[in-house]
Amino acid sequence: MPPADLLPVGARANVPYRLFRLVGVPLLRICFRFRVEGRENIPTSGNYIVIANHLNWLDEFAILLLFPLEPRIHFLADPTLLVTRKVQWWIIRTTGGYVPVVRDRHGDKALFHHVDRCLEVGGAVAIFPEGNYGPKEGELLPFKKGFAHFAIKARVPVVPVALSGTQVLWFRKQIRVVIGRPLSPDGQDPASLTEAAFQTIKELMPPYSEPTGPRFLQRRLTHLF
Repeated sequence: MPPADLLPVGARANVPYRLFRLVGVPLLRICFRFRVEGRENIPTSGNYIVIANHLNWLDEFAILLLFPLEPRIHFLADPTLLVTRKVQWWIIRTTGGYVPVVRDRHGDKALFHHVDRCLEVGGAVAIFPEGNYGPKEGELLPFKKGFAHFAIKARVPVVPVALSGTQVLWFRKQIRVVIGRPLSPDGQDPASLTEAAFQTIKELMPPYSEPTGPRFLQRRLTHLF
């Protein structure tokens, strides 16, 4: 498994990432219909930590699509499956914006140092605090406190995002994304900030009802990555 500090971090987007986004963003808009609320809540200056509920592979791409190019967002994610898929792993290593989190390495000091360094130099960080895919649309697993520790130490706001419709995917399905007001870490401890974030995303989560109609490419798109 790769070390947590395998890839460099920073606020600027590199050229390969810019090219990947140039192709990827229009492609996603062709495949899915995004309904976004709360774009005005994305900070216009400084860096931040993004947290969101997690249902499927599209969640990462939705955040990359909707948030500004810079400060560059760095995802914390488990690399177990990615390292077995040579093409995907090559894309990630070329474009960057990724911090491997190996779950067996409990208390990995390299991970904490690397994330702290990312925030210190102005990069943004995205974390799915549930740690796994949620059970179903509209439900959340308990949040882990890692993001709160990072935010409090770096004194950066936490931007909550609620995603709806990404668990089962098909061509031209509507995906709802609700971006909440940033949560300040000032005066918070990890437990209180984690609880506030959990309740905020729970409140932001739009009600989900299963759409009717044709579901073109459902199996392929749901399990694409």
